Amino acid sequence: MIKLKRAVIDFHSMFKVVIVAFHSKLPSSDFLSCFSMLKFFMPPILLFLLSVSSLIPGDAYSSPTQSFASTVITQKGLDFLKDLFIDKAISSVIPINLPQSEKTVKIPFVGNVHMVLSNTTIYQLDVPSSNVKPGDSGVSIVASGTTCDLSMDWRYSYSTWLVPAEISDEGQASVQVHGMEVRLTLGLELQEETLKLFLLGCGCSVQDISIKLDGGASWLYQGLVDTFEEQISSAVEKAICKKLGKGILKADSFLQALPKEVQVNDNASFDITFAEKPLLSNSSIALKINGLFRERVKLPKPKYHFEKSPSASCTDPSKMFGITIDEEVFNSALALYYNANFMQWSLNDVPNQPLLNTAGWRFIVPQLYKKYPNADMSLNIFLPSPPVVSISEHQILATTNIDLIIDVVEGGEKIPVACISLLVCAFSTAKVVGNNLVANVGLNHFEISLKWSNIGSLHMDLIQPVVKTLVKTTLLPNANAYLQKGLPLPIVHGFMLQNTELVSSNSSIMVCTDMLWTKERNPAYLHYPYR
Repeated sequence: MIKLKRAVIDFHSMFKVVIVAFHSKLPSSDFLSCFSMLKFFMPPILLFLLSVSSLIPGDAYSSPTQSFASTVITQKGLDFLKDLFIDKAISSVIPINLPQSEKTVKIPFVGNVHMVLSNTTIYQLDVPSSNVKPGDSGVSIVASGTTCDLSMDWRYSYSTWLVPAEISDEGQASVQVHGMEVRLTLGLELQEETLKLFLLGCGCSVQDISIKLDGGASWLYQGLVDTFEEQISSAVEKAICKKLGKGILKADSFLQALPKEVQVNDNASFDITFAEKPLLSNSSIALKINGLFRERVKLPKPKYHFEKSPSASCTDPSKMFGITIDEEVFNSALALYYNANFMQWSLNDVPNQPLLNTAGWRFIVPQLYKKYPNADMSLNIFLPSPPVVSISEHQILATTNIDLIIDVVEGGEKIPVACISLLVCAFSTAKVVGNNLVANVGLNHFEISLKWSNIGSLHMDLIQPVVKTLVKTTLLPNANAYLQKGLPLPIVHGFMLQNTELVSSNSSIMVCTDMLWTKERNPAYLHYPYR
């Protein structure tokens, strides 16, 4: 077994040279897994909501898109993603085939010997330790203590004056690379509302190589050591950076192909176009997206007056992720469903059934019963404008204007008799169930007035308790039935939120959470950038 020492060699991007000093030894295989992890955590972050605040300081690309949702991925979250994807990343990178090497060398007492190494393949990588660190210059991925196993075929031939015929031999060899260190620096920038991933620098160093030959003369060991020490180390280093470079290009293509909206249902979708340049700190990554709801058929974007206010922050800094949603996201959803005429209802089934007959209003609105005795009635809800959600540090409120139109059914036809205008102010409590943000509303404030009447003036003080009961027993329960279905948070399939905490601030709400991988097998797309 011969051990070969190698000096540190750095390979840099042709676009930008980045030299980073590291005190720890970073193995190539570690670097591979690190980069693979980054490649893997990029799609989840983007699909994951794809919402991360911003992370690289400097002049940002000026985007016309406003940001109403964001996500912050903490160092704990980055480590979680790295640990989750590193094994699959390595399996997608190997095997790596190295080019054939050949050389003629002069060996004492033998003469000129022509040596060839072929079918050289890296078939195993082991990464005992790795880390990902965002910073001012980009995202640095470091793999240390990596070992790399190779197999190869060897062949040599020579002739000597002692023997007139050519002498040759061949066999196999196994090579193990020890103490390899790999460093990768990636850049992220915003281009036309999508993220672009590019390589800033790649460095790899090999410290030790152990070669074991199967067969061959004893002098061949030293010949291989002297002849191919440099080639084997250099080939490993170049092959790893080349493989990673191709993976980065494919990962970037993957990001460019991501949809700019995520379907919520048949009528609505999430606008997930990126609004600002990614922002990197020394312990987190953040991206900002538009986050508003859109009609599935693309409509002109509504213009909102939006002033940034101090965002919420997690009270527990150990959480993996923080997803911030502005109140305009909820208001855009309400406006979308309002414009699609989903906010109109007929109350044909109420807890107090006598209210659907004029006899039930006999002592409340006598003239109604007098004009239409024992006639069936229809109570119709119409919203003249979308509800408005406002979020403060201590509460979430929803204000809704409602027109309650009272119809009398006579001869199979509906005859409008009166319209009562309501102003309903509801308080809301929210929580996360599964991967959905669900809510429950209760009545906070209530006002009533007569909008118009075809049966004369009405005593609103008598009508108000009845209508208030209808709101509490019919409208709010129906609203809660929808709200309990929840708003799907932008989480990639296969992940589950856990240990969630909701923090509200002035105009936004933040979901602070850890994450759990729920699938035993990774989705096929996780391997895509390396194929």
